[in-house]
Amino acid sequence: MSEFFTLENYKPLRDLVFDYMKEAIITGKLKPGERLMEVQLAEKLGVSRTPVREAIRKLELEGLVVMVPRKGAYVADLNAKDLLNVLEVRSSLEGLAASLAAERITDEEVEKLKKIVEEFRIKMEEGDLEALIRLDKEFHDLIFAASRNDKLIQIMNNLQEHVHRFRVKYITEEKKAKRIYQEHKKIAELIEQRDASGARKWAEKHVHNFQEEVVKDLKYFSDKE
Repeated sequence: MSEFFTLENYKPLRDLVFDYMKEAIITGKLKPGERLMEVQLAEKLGVSRTPVREAIRKLELEGLVVMVPRKGAYVADLNAKDLLNVLEVRSSLEGLAASLAAERITDEEVEKLKKIVEEFRIKMEEGDLEALIRLDKEFHDLIFAASRNDKLIQIMNNLQEHVHRFRVKYITEEKKAKRIYQEHKKIAELIEQRDASGARKWAEKHVHNFQEEVVKDLKYFSDKE
């Protein structure tokens, strides 16, 4: 059995391989434009080529992998234009989630949210990028969970992977990571104060700032063409 998968996990092997590869793409371990070699991946994961091939096909259907004729499978490039469309929707959803969370969050969840913010600060000072990516996701996931709105959570989960790949790129720059920390801190404070209006405003601003950076990237790449 592979070091990546254990017998304690009852998912079919093809699903385990798919989950691993999807996570690797979303977090940037498998980078945009990187070729996916079935043999190497199978050896690394300690599985046969069949579940790897099935995972690649499924990832293609989700838009995370592209098949190039006579060349093979590649991690899909980041598409800034598509992301802008997603962010327009996400801005409103983040604002709504923060507003609802301010009204419905428990004291225990508030403490957990504050702990995530503080841990983000510590990991930022340590330069632990992998931890920053994880904590950023945990922060937003907790706010959506605290909204107590299952439909809202479901919609956001569908949008998450489209945003997260860009978020990885965004968060690795020190100046931007510091801004994320300050914005997370402000949003957490407003939610703790049960300020629904303020939490909505800052959550939307948080996404808008991210959106501005995507626009800059989009203009940069357009100028290069």
